Amino acid sequence: MLSRDEARICITTSGLHFTVTVATQNLSRPSSTTMATLHCNSLPLNKPCYRQSTRTRPPFLYPIFSSTRFVPNIGSSNSFKTPTTFRWSGAVSAVVSEGSAAGASFSATDAFKLTYLEGNSWLWNVGGANILVDPILVGNLDFGIPWLYDAAKKVLKKFQLSDLPEIDCLLITQSLDDHCHLKTLKPFSQKFPNVRVIATPNAKTLLDPLFRNVTYVEPGETSVIETKNGSNICIKATAGPVLGPPWQRPENGYLVRSPQGQLSLYYEPHCVYDQDMVEKEKADIVITPVIKQLLPNFTLVSGQEDAVKLAKVLQARFIVPMKNGDLDSKGVLASLVKPEGTIESFKDLLSRELPDVKIIEPTIGVPVEISTN
Repeated sequence: MLSRDEARICITTSGLHFTVTVATQNLSRPSSTTMATLHCNSLPLNKPCYRQSTRTRPPFLYPIFSSTRFVPNIGSSNSFKTPTTFRWSGAVSAVVSEGSAAGASFSATDAFKLTYLEGNSWLWNVGGANILVDPILVGNLDFGIPWLYDAAKKVLKKFQLSDLPEIDCLLITQSLDDHCHLKTLKPFSQKFPNVRVIATPNAKTLLDPLFRNVTYVEPGETSVIETKNGSNICIKATAGPVLGPPWQRPENGYLVRSPQGQLSLYYEPHCVYDQDMVEKEKADIVITPVIKQLLPNFTLVSGQEDAVKLAKVLQARFIVPMKNGDLDSKGVLASLVKPEGTIESFKDLLSRELPDVKIIEPTIGVPVEISTN
């Protein structure tokens, strides 16, 4: 039964039932959650089992990139308007809510609420737990060498840490400033001194002085977050890019499973992955860049056909693309970086290879809800 503020459209395509629901609703602030840790050493530290098919890259050649558009003043409202629901054969749905992410509530047990915060930064609500990913929320990104690269957000210029809801876990994929941003993490650690942190071991020297509850996970290892209702969110590290010499351990991607295990999400912010590792996994949702970022003779961020291949290997049902290359940037490096491909060219590639996979393009600060029915 639909209320007078709701409308529903049903479409059947490629054997799939697709429902769009438009409604108006207000969501309240989430209740806090508590967490416990399970650290499984499934990968011996002295015997890496991952094969690196990636290029090594100098640390100063690894900037952050972002996408566009946002409803200004993210902290000004706790309401969500005009959610659009995508349903997959009555089993999985995705809701895009136009409104602020601050104070957002989402308590469904097997559900993801994904809010893009520009660049590599995300706020995820998984089964009621708020997970902040690679936050760059305070100041510019300059790697300590602003003459080479200095980038400011285009959309979240007025964002403050006080606009965040209570954070249950901080998730860090890489050790460089475009993921482990000390200008953000220092004040964040003061605001959330006891927050649980899950991170790549490469960031240990940066995080240990700031946080007291850090779990470092190597590719292949798993950590578990226990929510307030006693359910578990499993986070497994996968191998990402190597940012130093070839013998250095890779940075992390992550595979996140919902409390009941009915939904899974894969995230690696530069579309760099170890195929031998990811082909053993499955993810319903893949968050990845789809537009390549190139220096002369060097790929900084992959995408396009590599993102299609990733979705195929993981048997994805939803792709949430990160639009890279849209920061207000300056400096020598910024002038050399060129994009390759577009969202439209990616859609064309995907439609030919994986016509049943749905693309959900996020708007900065606007939650996307994906849940089981």
